[in-house]
Amino acid sequence: METGAIPLSEIAGPFDLQATLESGQSYLWDRPDGRMYESMDVRGGDAWYRTVVPPIEGVSEESIAVRVRQRDDELEWAATGDPVPVLRHLLRLDDDLDAIYAAAPDDDLFERAFDAYRGMRLVRDPPFPCLVSFICSAQMRVSRIHGMQMSLADAFGDRHAFDGEAVAAFPTPAQLAAREESELRDLKLGYRAPYVRKTAAMVAEGEAHPREAAGLDYEDAREYLTQFVGVGDKVADCVLLFSLGYLQAVPLDTWIRSAIAEHFPECDRGNYAETSRALRDRLGGEYAGYVQTYLFYYLRARGDE
Repeated sequence: METGAIPLSEIAGPFDLQATLESGQSYLWDRPDGRMYESMDVRGGDAWYRTVVPPIEGVSEESIAVRVRQRDDELEWAATGDPVPVLRHLLRLDDDLDAIYAAAPDDDLFERAFDAYRGMRLVRDPPFPCLVSFICSAQMRVSRIHGMQMSLADAFGDRHAFDGEAVAAFPTPAQLAAREESELRDLKLGYRAPYVRKTAAMVAEGEAHPREAAGLDYEDAREYLTQFVGVGDKVADCVLLFSLGYLQAVPLDTWIRSAIAEHFPECDRGNYAETSRALRDRLGGEYAGYVQTYLFYYLRARGDE
């Protein structure tokens, strides 16, 4: 096992690991202390987080088990290989967060959200696990969504020896496609079970892969992702934002629709595509997804004070 640290002085702008990993963007990390998603109002903590990262094209060639925590002015890590390129990728450490804040429209609500969770970054999760996570997200609390992904890993994923423990990776498409629907229902996926199994089969059989949306024009990419079973516009936008790097994507969930009704009623155009387009413009365009994520966390975790 290798250990090391990334000095936070090397990245542009502030960073908050806890807010980044526990703000409802990712369900693929876990806390060894068992307190993941215990609250929806967290920031600034120094807990360990761990995950198993599959090979990432252009970043890493093998699976890496890694744990990381923020302490003092460093990101401490321990891993089965060199995780620094992987952590820079997954946690978007190359984003210039101060520039992103500065690019946001001048608005008191945005400023309150930025101040409350300064340093929260978007994640860049692997595409297939991200897709499955958000297929499971419909009408679910974040703790339940996270629990489903951990259960899928424990039941069907490969195990990696790590610091005296066996840590489970998220299942591959082939591993999930090989399971019976009843086995997924046993893990409390409910009506989502056939969606997950059929989507996994699409990927395993080479019919489509979420990563193939990358590089398409934004709305074409969203349309591409809706071919997967159980994926509508909102889930597609989540995958685009939290995996594929479309920082302009604004998933229209219940909390954001409430924000539209209360703060941006002029953006409600009666359908998803037009409302999304109007809200993207209102939130600044290029980095609208960043602004949306801060608003989501602020409104959901703290309330509109």
